[in-house]
Amino acid sequence: MANKQFDVVVIGAGPGGYIAAIRAAQLGLTTACIESESYADPKGEVRLGGTCLNVGCIPSKALLRSSELFDEANHSFVMHGITAEGIKVDVGTMVRRKDNIVTQLTSGIRGLFKKNKVTLLPGRGSFKGRENELWEIVVAGKDGTEVVAAKHVIVATGSSARHLDGIPVDNEVICDNAGALSFGSVPKRLGVIGAGVIGLELGSVWKRLGSEVTILEALPDFLAAADPAVAKEAWKTFTQKQGLKIHLGVKIGAVKQGKKGVTVEYENGEGAQKLECDRLIVSVGRVPNTAGLDAGNVGLRIDERGRIEVNDHCQTNLENVWAVGDVIRGAMLAHKGMEEGVMVAELIAGQAGHVNYDAIPWVIYTHPEIAWVGKTETQLKNEGVDYRAGQIPFLANGRALGQGDTTGFVKMLADAKTDRILGVHVIGANASELIAEAVVAMEFGASSEDIARICHAHPTLSETMHEAALAVEKRALHF
Repeated sequence: MANKQFDVVVIGAGPGGYIAAIRAAQLGLTTACIESESYADPKGEVRLGGTCLNVGCIPSKALLRSSELFDEANHSFVMHGITAEGIKVDVGTMVRRKDNIVTQLTSGIRGLFKKNKVTLLPGRGSFKGRENELWEIVVAGKDGTEVVAAKHVIVATGSSARHLDGIPVDNEVICDNAGALSFGSVPKRLGVIGAGVIGLELGSVWKRLGSEVTILEALPDFLAAADPAVAKEAWKTFTQKQGLKIHLGVKIGAVKQGKKGVTVEYENGEGAQKLECDRLIVSVGRVPNTAGLDAGNVGLRIDERGRIEVNDHCQTNLENVWAVGDVIRGAMLAHKGMEEGVMVAELIAGQAGHVNYDAIPWVIYTHPEIAWVGKTETQLKNEGVDYRAGQIPFLANGRALGQGDTTGFVKMLADAKTDRILGVHVIGANASELIAEAVVAMEFGASSEDIARICHAHPTLSETMHEAALAVEKRALHF
């Protein structure tokens, strides 16, 4: 028998879940949100915001910024005529700053729940069954178990770091993303398995702070999902200018942990190799959190990769059961989950919810940043699309020169017949901010000519977007 009844119950308070709960409540639906993870909270209380806020996006960006400032003080101040001596890193202070930001934001979500009258149910949620057209959800918390009922259920249980067989992650010496955000000191030698977003970002943090970083990647190509020109520029910058050691086409063998650190045996095109490091980060992707969710055997359909099957509107095979974010198909991106959360809440309320999956941006927060939206040149060629490209380097931009950061470029791809923008790719300073203009343009079906006709403030980095649009028709004004 259910103790409480709601219009909507959301299982999971990560980006997709807490946003879905807030939007549903804003639309006048009685809403509850279930969350079980405490993320090592000192009081043992559940923490809202999911992986992204607690051990992912937010804390990693805090450490990235701290490491960038240290690197600038050591290497970039001199070009501005600024001499700094005796610069030191206090990792403890750096990590505490990161933790304080996380605490502030998780507390902020609690405040938003209170403001919007969302009921927080601490515990692990699972399906029990259905009674009188209401779903019954078991909430197993540290203080006991209760059953709540809801007409609609939104599953937003997120994902967890994928671990490799034979490599025991203790988050002390061998770490996933969570452990790599809480080092107490800078390791002299850092190994990273995986040259994806997490591996590159965290590897960059500790490289700038003084580690000798070696990254082992299984794929034969670097940043295969990115546009080839961006991947080429990134490879040159990371390996030649920044000193990251990246090995591709790697097959991991035995991983041994001893008193002096970790030894990773692997093979690549050069034969059998061995990497010795003081700490090892395993960043080989993530897996959906669906274990134990269908405890009541209600028939929730889950595919062979552990993802909940949904249609274009995030509806599952069960009536009035929805799923959003990392637990379903598509990119594991916080902002994608948020958009889906809003869409589902609005559909439940009878509105026209919408997510344009062709206009969801990707960002890698290395330095330089990498961001893109839409198609790459490789995809357009494979699809036989006739297109035109315009590319402008930041070296031709006055603001970039003034900031002393001219690495990278903006590249725009447009349909050769209609001029509609098909993709935009940026590698350079503030790429994560610049890509927003491209997302807006693509969402509303704009052409490169539309961007070319917009007045961009001078001097700004955004002028490179304007110039790239002009370059599509070979009429760039500053390059």
